[in-house]
Amino acid sequence: MSTARIIENVRKTTQSGKAQAGRWTLMFEREEKMTPDPLTGWAGSGDTETQIRLTFPTLEEAQRYCEERGIATHVVKAPPHKLKIQAYADNFK
Repeated sequence: MSTARIIENVRKTTQSGKAQAGRWTLMFEREEKMTPDPLTGWAGSGDTETQIRLTFPTLEEAQRYCEERGIATHVVKAPPHKLKIQAYADNFK
């Protein structure tokens, strides 16, 4: 049985718009441990589910998708966004 994380997308600090904020991304947890490749030394595993990322408009849709397929989940919500309200004149006090 695979396990997945459902993560709330947040707006990056360099973005001014809010187009993708509030969406949810489903990412699968790693089932096999990473091992170094004997030829290149790069870490890898046979677990390809970690490469899959699914996006949903709401948390309920993501949870319903997992329930229908028998995927165990845990939800990671975004931290609350705090606004620092400041007037331009406060720079000169």
